[in-house]
Amino acid sequence: MTDRPLTFVVGTGRSGSTALSRVVNRHPDVLSLNELLSSVGFGGMPEGTLAGEEFWRLLADPNPSFDRMIRSGAAIPEFVYPHHRGRFSSHTTGIPALCLMVLPHLTDDPDGLLDELAPVVSAWPRRPVEDQYREFFALLSARFGRRAVVERSGFSVGWVPRLRTGFPEARFVHLYRNGPDCALSMSRHTGFRMLALLGEMYERLGLAFGTDLTEEHVHALPPDLSGLLAGDTFDPRLISDRVMPVTLFGEMWSRLVVECLEHLAKVPPERQTSLSYEDLLDEPEEELARLASFFGVDADAEWTTAGRAMLDPGRRGAALRLPPKELAALREACEPGERALALAKGA
Repeated sequence: MTDRPLTFVVGTGRSGSTALSRVVNRHPDVLSLNELLSSVGFGGMPEGTLAGEEFWRLLADPNPSFDRMIRSGAAIPEFVYPHHRGRFSSHTTGIPALCLMVLPHLTDDPDGLLDELAPVVSAWPRRPVEDQYREFFALLSARFGRRAVVERSGFSVGWVPRLRTGFPEARFVHLYRNGPDCALSMSRHTGFRMLALLGEMYERLGLAFGTDLTEEHVHALPPDLSGLLAGDTFDPRLISDRVMPVTLFGEMWSRLVVECLEHLAKVPPERQTSLSYEDLLDEPEEELARLASFFGVDADAEWTTAGRAMLDPGRRGAALRLPPKELAALREACEPGERALALAKGA
């Protein structure tokens, strides 16, 4: 086991979290785990114990949904596996979950690192799944000479209760962004558009979101929705060409923000902090130094200066370019989330 500080950066997604991961990865003392939770999915942290081989399968088996998106020409920018030189393919072998977003963030040779990790992890004894993850964090930290661990996944709000109970020692950073800007970004992102369509499917079927869908369920949906689930591939235009009001994503953003704050209310105050993406853009050195201290490492001037150069201030205010009526409607949709954030700041 290890006493390395462990931090989870959580939030709605589309809130500057990918940029933050890139900056954190530059810190010489921090192991930056990019999209680990997203890669393994909610099934990747079951209750109970796992043998090493079982745990490795959770990390290395391909994610069927992600492979299907890639085969269909609907990959998201977060999928950074080097297809042009890697030995895995969504069309043949499937891309190991770790290789899609996690290992390419750490090395230019994700396949080689996967091969290096496989025999070590597979040989581990049976133990609680949380301890397997702790040992995995320690293994990678030692491999890269890091002494603190930061995991960051987009759309990670639903993970907070499991992480809070499974890792009581962990710290949490709630990363958030201006509601209208974040919602507009969601509305243009294939992954969030797909999530919105899945939400419509579950609503039509009268099922709780995340319920396993059977063939019978798929056949009960109209073609423009069932086509996303049936077959080995789907027409990406079912996602890209679907007319979806931006207010739908404003409502999604508000729900996620409120849910995240409710979950974090159960985390001890000393083990959590918040970070506004806009504050990070306005005062990068100060905010990065504060984050580093929270992570349990020093913030040297070279790192904070490099971090400033990696952040793009021009990414703010995109929603202000919407037509006035559309912007007003979007602001109204985001108001519950903005109000919850304001109350949390004043608490």
